Amino acid sequence: MTDLSMGFRTAFSRVRVSMLAVLAVALFGVAAQPALAKTTAREAEGVSFSFEGPFGVFDQAELQRGYKVYAEVCSACHSMKLLSYRDLAQAGGPFYDPKHPNLPPAQSPYAKAIAAQYKVSDIDHDTGDVIERTATPADHFRAPFPNEYAARAANGGALPPDLSVIARAREGGPAYIYKLLLGYEEPPKGMTVPDGKYYNPYMPGDMGSFWSGPKDKVPEGGFISMAKQLTPDRVQFDDKTPSTAENEAHAVATFLAWAADPHMVERKQTGLAVMLFLLVFTGLTYLSYRQIWRNVAH
Repeated sequence: MTDLSMGFRTAFSRVRVSMLAVLAVALFGVAAQPALAKTTAREAEGVSFSFEGPFGVFDQAELQRGYKVYAEVCSACHSMKLLSYRDLAQAGGPFYDPKHPNLPPAQSPYAKAIAAQYKVSDIDHDTGDVIERTATPADHFRAPFPNEYAARAANGGALPPDLSVIARAREGGPAYIYKLLLGYEEPPKGMTVPDGKYYNPYMPGDMGSFWSGPKDKVPEGGFISMAKQLTPDRVQFDDKTPSTAENEAHAVATFLAWAADPHMVERKQTGLAVMLFLLVFTGLTYLSYRQIWRNVAH
C-alpha cells in the first residue's frame, strides 16, 4: 500500500472518530435536557423608551431623574464601578451642558458639584495611611461597601450586582429592569418562599421545588433577595415630574440603559450618516456606469 493511500485511510479514520464523538455529545445533550432546571419568567412587554429604534435618543431630563433614583435609592446597595462622575457630564449624558460643548467633562461644574457630595478612600502620599477625601470628577462612583464580604453580610448573604452594564447583561434590558422593579406580587397559594426572599414573576428562577400545587401549573418567575424599593414619593424629582413608582422605575431603567451604552445615540447617528453616504455613492456609481457604457453593445 502506498504512503498516499495510508494517509487517506488515516485521515478518514480520524474524521470518522471525530464525527462519532460529536454525535455522542449531541445525543448526551439531548438526553440530559430533561434533567435541567426549568427556568421561566414573565416577558417584559408593554414598555417603551425614547431611545428605542434607529432614530431614538435619550431624554436628558429623564436621565437626570434616573440618576437621582440611583443616587438616593439604588446606590445604598449597588455599585457602578465602571462609571466616573465626569461621565455624567459627557456629551449625551445626564448633566451635559450644550451651552459649553467644548468644556471637558472633568471641568463641568455639574460633575464637580455631584462628586463633592461623596467621600472616597485614598492613600496619604506622605504617611501611606488610608484616608477619606472629597471625590473629584475623575473618581469612580463610590462603592456602598468596602468589599464583597461586607456587601453579603449587609444583605443576608446575597451579593447586590454591579449596575454599570446591567441593562446589557440582562435579557430584556431596560424593559426587564422596569418590570422587575414594579413586579413584586404576593406568592400564589402553594408556594413556599424562603426566608429573606421575595417572589417576583419577572425574576428568572426554578419554582418546581418550592411549589406544592399541580406540577403542570408551576408559577413563572423566581425569588429575589431585594425587597420592593420604589414607592410613590420615594424620590422627589427636581423638575416636578410626579414621583410615582412607575416614573421612578422608568427613569432609573433609562439611566441604566445610558450607563451601559453611553455612546448609543452617537453610534446611531454615525450609522445613519454612513447609510446616507452609501446610498448617494450607489446612485453615483450607477449613473457613472450608465454614462461610461451607454454606447457599448452588450
